[in-house]
Amino acid sequence: MLELLDQLKADIINGRLDRGCPLRQQELSKRYGVSRIPIRDAISVLRNQGWLVAHGKAGVMVPELNWKEAEDLYQMRSLLECQLLGYSFPNITYESLGKARDINLRLNACDLSMLERGRLNWELHATLYEVANRPTLFNMVAILNEQVRRYMGFQYGPLQYRNTSQNEHEELLDLLAQGQSDQAIKLLRQHIEVAGQQLVEYLKATS
Repeated sequence: MLELLDQLKADIINGRLDRGCPLRQQELSKRYGVSRIPIRDAISVLRNQGWLVAHGKAGVMVPELNWKEAEDLYQMRSLLECQLLGYSFPNITYESLGKARDINLRLNACDLSMLERGRLNWELHATLYEVANRPTLFNMVAILNEQVRRYMGFQYGPLQYRNTSQNEHEELLDLLAQGQSDQAIKLLRQHIEVAGQQLVEYLKATS
C-alpha cells in the first residue's frame, strides 16, 4: 500500500498523471500492476490528503496547481509553524537538534527524488515541532505540509530553492542551539514566506 501511494505521489509531482483529467480505477490498476482494491484504497487516502479531488459523481482527478491555494498554504504554515516552534522551544534538546542535523545532511544528497526530499524536509521540521506536545496543532501542520508537497516540483525545479532551504535549515538549528528563540522564529517565518512568495509569483506568471 505504501509503495503504491509513493508511486502515485511521484507520478503526480512529476506530471506523469495529467492534472484536471479523470482517473479511472481500471486504468490505474493496469498502470501499476495491482488489483482495483488497493487502487481504491490508495485513492481514498490521496483524497483525504489533498493529492486527488472529486471529479463528477464518483471519479477523481489530480487537481490543478494554482497560486491562490499555494498562497493560502504558505500563509497558514507561517502562522501555525511559528507558533508551534515557540511552544517547542523550551523542550528542544541537543538530541533533537542532532537528529534534525542528521536529516539535513541526508537532504544534501543529490540523488534524492522530489518525493524523498519532501518527506525528509517534513521529518526535519517535525523533529523540532513534535516536542511541543501540542498534538492537535502538530497534526494540522502535518496536513498542510502534506499538501505543500504537491508543489515540490516547482521549488526544487525552476525555482532552484534547494541550496537556500538547506542553508536556512542549518542557520535555524544554530539559532535554536544558541537559545535564540525570537531569532529562530523570525528565520522560520522568513524560510516559509519567501519560498511561498516565490512560488506564488511563479505560478501567477505561468498561469
